[in-house]
Amino acid sequence: MTLSVLRQTAEAMVKPGQGILAMDESTPTVGKRLKAVDVDNTEENRVAYRTILLGTPGLGDYISGAILYDETIRQSTSDGEPFPELMKRQGIMPGIKVDTGAKELALNAGEKVTEGLDGLRERLEEYVGFGAKFCKWRAVITIAEDKPSRACIEANAHALARYAALCQEAGLVPIVEPEVLINGAHTIETSYEVTVETQRQVFEQLYRQGVQFEGMILKPSMVISGTDCPQRAGVEQVAEETLRCLQQTVPAAVPGVAFLSGGQSDEEATQHLNTMNQMAARLSLPWQLTFSYARALQNQVLETWRGDAAKAEQASQALLHRAKLNSLASLGEYAPDMEREAA
Repeated sequence: MTLSVLRQTAEAMVKPGQGILAMDESTPTVGKRLKAVDVDNTEENRVAYRTILLGTPGLGDYISGAILYDETIRQSTSDGEPFPELMKRQGIMPGIKVDTGAKELALNAGEKVTEGLDGLRERLEEYVGFGAKFCKWRAVITIAEDKPSRACIEANAHALARYAALCQEAGLVPIVEPEVLINGAHTIETSYEVTVETQRQVFEQLYRQGVQFEGMILKPSMVISGTDCPQRAGVEQVAEETLRCLQQTVPAAVPGVAFLSGGQSDEEATQHLNTMNQMAARLSLPWQLTFSYARALQNQVLETWRGDAAKAEQASQALLHRAKLNSLASLGEYAPDMEREAA
């Protein structure tokens, strides 16, 4: 696979006005989401829910790709159409989560390192056969007293880089996701310091592993106060600090930055993205700034559907409406009063 093809795919993933739907929850995690709306975690219900997400008419106008879980890329709709084929018909690129989860980091209580490198080359070859165009690997960095440790940041940065190199070898665009968790009482200043250090280490390791920056996408957390911080920073400050962090850490060759929502409310995540893009336009930044949201796109879908087949169309409209709002935010054209419009 040539770099030009990887670059073409990466640029298509962050095409202006489009973002990425993250729907790669593991079976236990999606079970928690379903349980919250009183739906049993059966394969039939998982297929029904994923059919709503991927089968929403017009979703491809706002969503360039969707990150799938291993089960999903192998599944078909109740009508027998493989999900990757449904996505192709919708104009949505299939992506796949390839890490096997964050595990406790040895000798560093309360910190984690993401695993999944064993056998990854062979798994990537299989996913290419299913039609995957890109992959995702998530690392988690915790802010607390004496955390994160240098060992935690370096271990996760190295794993992300090895994963990314294997993806590009297989002709797949890697989404590199170093998530600095929002949990905690930390200030936005602490968030900035930790995020800068994390992203610097990540790009150093990516360079050392020979990863081509033009053929990857960064999926970072926003620089934001902890959820328990007594005085949380406002939208403007979050946007300013996040952009400043990108300027300090991200090479200009990277085609785009697709932010995760990371515990923010639906509206908050959209507002932050919109304000960043309005500021970025004035700064002439080199990257496309867009979204790769999970719950901030899916929350209202689940609440509307709640396992009722008669509500499937209404749930689809809720997803389409949320995707459109984030599409506008990725262009800096969102306004809060749009939230009141009917989905």
